[in-house]
This record gives sequence, C-alpha cells and structure tokens, in this order.
Amino acid sequence: MTGVATGTRRKQAAAPEPVTESAPAQTNAALWARREAAVARGVASAAPIFADRAENAELWDIEGNRYIDFAGGIAVLNTGHRHPKVVEAAKAQEDRFTHTSFQVVPYEPYIALSEKLNELAPGDFAKKSLLVTTGAEAVENAVKIARAATGRPGVIAFSAGYHGRTLLTLGLTGKVNPYKKDVGPFPTDIFRVPFPSVRDDITVQDSIRALEMLFLTDAQPDRVAAIILEPVLGEGGYHPVPTELWQALRAICDKHGILLISDEIQAGFGRTGTWFAVEHSGVAPDLITVAKSMAGGYPIAGVVGRAEVMDALAPGGLGGTYGGNPVACAAALAAIEAIESEGLLARSTALGETLRARFADIGARVAPYRMWDIRGLGAMLAVEFVTDFDTATPDAAFTKSVISHALARGLILLGCGMHGNAVRIMVPLTASDAIIEEGMAIFEAAVADAIAAESTAVAAE
Repeated sequence: MTGVATGTRRKQAAAPEPVTESAPAQTNAALWARREAAVARGVASAAPIFADRAENAELWDIEGNRYIDFAGGIAVLNTGHRHPKVVEAAKAQEDRFTHTSFQVVPYEPYIALSEKLNELAPGDFAKKSLLVTTGAEAVENAVKIARAATGRPGVIAFSAGYHGRTLLTLGLTGKVNPYKKDVGPFPTDIFRVPFPSVRDDITVQDSIRALEMLFLTDAQPDRVAAIILEPVLGEGGYHPVPTELWQALRAICDKHGILLISDEIQAGFGRTGTWFAVEHSGVAPDLITVAKSMAGGYPIAGVVGRAEVMDALAPGGLGGTYGGNPVACAAALAAIEAIESEGLLARSTALGETLRARFADIGARVAPYRMWDIRGLGAMLAVEFVTDFDTATPDAAFTKSVISHALARGLILLGCGMHGNAVRIMVPLTASDAIIEEGMAIFEAAVADAIAAESTAVAAE
C-alpha cells in the first residue's frame, strides 16, 4: 500500500483538541513513511491512516478526519470503541494491580471470567475454562487439550477455515495466500475436508463423504483427537456452517470418540445474535475457543469446554505468563455485562436484518449483477462481488475499489474470502441507527464510485 487516503467526512464539533506548539501536528503520510522504515513488511495495515482517538463506532485520525468504523478492529469491538463500562472496569483494576501472573499469585477476576464463560457456553454438562492472550494461542491450547484428553494426535480442519498464524494454527488454516505462503513445512497429523460451497458445487453430503473417505485413506478415526471448524468462516468469506453439517459432525465425533471444537474467536459474543454462533445449530461442542469481542478491545482469549476434557493436563501443563491478564479479565466481565444489559444479542439480530435489506436494495439499484451474494448470521454479514451473474467470476479488483472509495469518503471496511472479493461487516453492535445508515449511505456511494471508475478505465482502453 503506497498511497495515503484522506477521509472527507468530518464532525467538527467532536474534532480532536488542537495540538500545541510543542507537539507539531503529524500527517498520515509522514507516519506511513516511518512505519515503512520501522515495521516488518509482513505486518499489513488495511487503511493507510493513523488513529488518534475513537468512540463507539467512530474514529478520528491524526489529521482530524472522521471515519465510521465498520471493521471493529477485526470483529473485536462488538461493544464499540471505549465502552464506558469496559473502560471503567479496566481503570479500576489498574488502580489495584496490573499483573502478577495467575500461575504465581492468582486473582479473582480470572476465576469470575472463567465462571461466566462456563455459564454462557452451550452444553448441559460441567465445564471449565483456560484463559490466554491471543486467538491463535487459544486454538493451540484447544488442540493440546484434545490430544491430552484422547491420547490421539490427529486433527481435522476444513478448507477456507482460518485458525491463526502460528505454525500449528497455520497447519489448520485452509488458505495459502498470504498466511501460509513460504513458511512451511507445517505440523503433521493435520487433515483437511472440503467446506460446503455453492460456488464450488460442494454440498454438505459431499463434505461428509469426504470425511468418511479421509477415515479410509489417511486419518485413522481412532487416532483423531479433534475436528475443528469456525461456525461462520472468517477470513474464508463469512460462510455459515449449515446446521446439517454440525449435526453430522456431532454424530461422527460421538461414534469415534473424537472431540468437536468450535472456533468462535471471530463469531462469538453476540456477533451472530447468540453468545456463540454454534448455538444456532443446537449442537454443543466439546471445546470452544474465544477471543476478540470478549473483552471490548483488551487482549484476552480462552478455551472453555467439558470439565473432564479441560482437566486432562497436569498442573503446569497449561498457562502462560500473561494469560488471563487481570485488566483484560476485568474488561471482559464488563463487556459481557454490557452485552447482557444492553440487549446486544437482540440488537445483532435486528441489525443483521436491516443490513441485509439495505445491501439487497443497493445491489439491485446501484450494482445490478455485481453483488452476487449477501450471507452470514445476525450482524456477521458479508457481500460478495463478481464480474457478472452469468459466470459469477470473483472480482477482487472491484472489491478493493469499493473499500478504497469507502475509506476516501469516511468509512472503514475490510475484505475477506478465498478470492478476496467479499466485504465483511463488523460494525459495533452499539452503533446508533443514524451511524449505521450514514455508513450504509457511504457504502452505496463507494459502490457507485467503483462502478464509475471501472467504466472510465474501460473507456480509456
């Protein structure tokens, strides 16, 4: 990314305080140059602007430009930027202590958050939790726990799934570019099954048959510890797992003594209208990985699951120096309380219905035969762009153009999908109806801009 976009939508009354002479104003361009010189190239930034401050679903950059945030820090901010309850809880904990390491001197917030996760997770059985720091760490630990509990090495994942960027989680992740490119080999005893896909003409029955064939050819079922999948594919394009597949996997796991893991890191904590997206299926997994919106912007993750499974490792076998940081635990408890008290589960469902209707209208009026699909659960939605409906050829260039024009107009968006041709919506559930509509109006204008730019380019050829 070489250019630096400048947002055109500003809210003067809420602009940042003027800088003093001792602190000269910075520019996005100048900071981008410093970033290029100091930060590893592999760390990408979707928007070439630099945050100065944010509130709920709005963000201001260091030049004072205002943006509506439909990215939510990659689905971390279901309760919005700086939710008052989250900030208050974090500050109160900071006034007491910020770190002891739970493995050295334990503390109550870790226990309280574990209790809450055990209460919220689906399944009529006793549960226990582990708290760590990142989503990839949660997935790594879920696999480790599953292997210890079953005494088996194998793990089965799905194509297009995303589970992290460590070497083990990259082995599970089903997308090469940019995540797996040039960093193999990956761990052994990881197997993959095709995810159901209308585009690729793969049905649920095809996926089940592929799994059964895998048991015959490569993955001896009594040596498989776990099957892991996202209930809604994240980086893979926001495709929900069909209920039929969840139910079939539950039956297969029960038959062979395999543990079922739901990776809820992006889909959890109200994003789909339920605490966990797997709840839509009525299936209770054995283990659930959590992170992102659990703490309203603070770094924390975890694994929650069957008590007897979670207890498979001896004391000292789980943990990490920063795992379950007390400030992040306090923030998470406050974020969960905000979701409960502010009715954000119902808000997600209603918001999803609103967004679906608006996308359908924009697709019909502004981009006929280009917006091929609108999909997801609750407010976890994506729209997919194609060159035309006849071939349904993925159009990554057009999608990038929409995202770029949206940023120029003051809306932050992110793409996703195996072909890079989908735009995903991760706006805070706390965003007002007025902010949602303003954001959608910008999205509509950005789609029109992208179509106009495409027409101009074609005419110039």
